[in-house]
Parts: sequence; C-alpha cells; structure tokens
Amino acid sequence: MASSWAFRNSFIASPAFLASFGSWLPPNNTTTTKRTQIQSEPNAYAITAHLLNAGANVNIVAPVRAAPRGGLGAGPAQSGPVADDGLLECVANVSEGRDPAVLAALAEACGKCLLDVHSDADHNRSVLTLAGPPSELVPAVHDLARCAVRLLDLRLHDGVHPRFGVLDVVPWVGLEGWPLRDASPGGPWEGAARGARDTFAAWAATELGLPAFLYGPERGLPEVRRGAWGQLAPDLGPPAPHLTAGSVAVGWRPLMVAYNLWMAEGVGREQAMAIARRLRSGEVRSLAFHVGASYQVSCNLLRPLERGPAEVWDEVARCADIARAEVVGLVPQALLDVTPEVRWSKLGLRPDLAIEERLVAANRR
Repeated sequence: MASSWAFRNSFIASPAFLASFGSWLPPNNTTTTKRTQIQSEPNAYAITAHLLNAGANVNIVAPVRAAPRGGLGAGPAQSGPVADDGLLECVANVSEGRDPAVLAALAEACGKCLLDVHSDADHNRSVLTLAGPPSELVPAVHDLARCAVRLLDLRLHDGVHPRFGVLDVVPWVGLEGWPLRDASPGGPWEGAARGARDTFAAWAATELGLPAFLYGPERGLPEVRRGAWGQLAPDLGPPAPHLTAGSVAVGWRPLMVAYNLWMAEGVGREQAMAIARRLRSGEVRSLAFHVGASYQVSCNLLRPLERGPAEVWDEVARCADIARAEVVGLVPQALLDVTPEVRWSKLGLRPDLAIEERLVAANRR
C-alpha cells in the first residue's frame, strides 16, 4: 500500500535518488510567473486571489500583533523567557500555491501570528512565516495544519518542487536579541524551538494522523527526504502515509534564507544542474528546476551571513547570466546590514523583507 501511494506522489517515488535534495530536475510542466508584493493588509487576501488568477507569485505582508504572555505552548511557559527576550519563528511549507480560495483560508488560519505568505504557482507551494511567543504561535500552527489537512489532497498535486505532504515541512527557529539572531546554544530559546518541534510532531501524529519525520542537528532535512518510506520509518505516527495528506517533516534549525535565481535565456538543463552542484556545500543546498521557459537555481542558504545572496549571485554569475533573483519568505536584518545597499535591488533584497521590519510595523518592538 505504501509503495503504491509513494509512486503516485512524486516526491517519494522510486528510484530513491529522485527524492535526493540537489539531484532531481523535474520535467517542464509549468508556466512562467512573476513576483508581486502586497502591502495593504485589509484587502491582502482578496488581492492575492486576483494575482493568483493571473499566475503571479505573491508575497502577503501580514503583521504580527502583540499577544498576551503566558498560557500553554510547546516552548517556554510563564516561568520561561518572554517575548521581550526572544521569540519563536515557524516557516511552514504547504503544498499549494495556486488556488486563491485555499491560500486565503490557510493564511486566515494563522491568525495574528502570520508575518508573510510567499506563494509560487510553478512550484505549487507556499511558504508561510509565523512568529510570536509560544503561547500564541503553537496554536496558530495547529490551526494552519488542520486547515491544510482538511483542504488539500496530495494525490491531486502537481508542481516542480519535491514534496511528501500537504503540510510538507514545519521548521521551528528560536530567536533572541535585537536585531534578531539565532538563539544561544543550550539557551532557553533554542530549547523552546526543539520542544516546539517535538511537541508539534507528536500532536500532528496523534490529532491529524500524519506520519512525522524529525530533523535537526541530529539528522538533516535532505537525509529525511532521501530516506523517507525507504531507509527511514516515521519517528511518530502511523507506519504508512495519510491517504490524502501524506507525511510531514518537522524540524528545528537556525535562521536560514531561501533564495532563487532565474537563469537567463539560453542556459540549459545540464548547465543549470552543474551550477546547482557547484553551489552545494555545508553553507548552501541547491536544486535546479525547469520553470516555464527557463531554469531556476533554488537555494537554501544555511549560513546566510557568511555565504549569502551576494556571494551566491557572484558565484553563479561567473558561470552563466542571471535574469533575476528572489527571496522566498523573510530574512534577518543582519543580512541586510552585511550586504551593500547598492546591490539590494539586483539581489532581490528589500528592507520590508526583514523579520524585524514586520515586527516593528506591527508595534511588536
């Protein structure tokens, strides 16, 4: 049963190398898109529907509002650190990037913790950035998960991005200080992020019936992607994928930046794949995708202050011409601080992409 299901859902299809992060180039089955920024919160979801109908990639700015402290959650409770000391971020990846009504419902489910939604029709994927104190954030992510499982069916999904669940990846990040930085090793907010991961995975397995694969310092997400339903069994939950929702990977990690580069016309499959291979290191994970009429090199920048958008752009530009760049989701202010402002536009950076900017706009800081 699991083998048949896996075959129908391309991310975990055999042979296993198709699921390897960095080694799979999907077929060309999508159309070219563009990116749009939305800044009007009251009409954000209505505008999103209009833009998605036009085939656009969308960023919704949805400010986080101050939340009362205390209460129960998967991180520090009343006796732990409070929002003035730090906060948790959750960057949920959902396997839907086209249906405006579904995307509006997913965004609405996040409530006041929603900072940003980035939807991509070619990938058929959305990245929802949520942040706040655990007592507010954990219930918000629960509501998002329930909504995704209720509305989405992985058997009907298509898109260029690998996936194995409707709620595909749920990483938790502990942040502290101002400007925000990664939580101190062994500190309370790192512990809060790890606790949020473990508690959410157990909740999703029990309440939603989702097989949950854990990742973090012990085991990376690429290893989970390659091994799921083969070498790796779920850490929690049922021993076979959910019929419509698949599985979920739940992790805790440091700050990371998702970054896409569109190659110029004339850059072909082999060259794009070679560029992606060249970039891969302990600081960068990368894939090559055929998106519309061109190729995209999609990167996860694991140490963005050391090897960030500027360094990746320069390395790729030495190999091929680049048409444009895009940040998926948000970035820490520290990344803007170490990047010359004169390069921001070409690199796809803007002040309003900073996590801190969203929090300040919502009077959280």
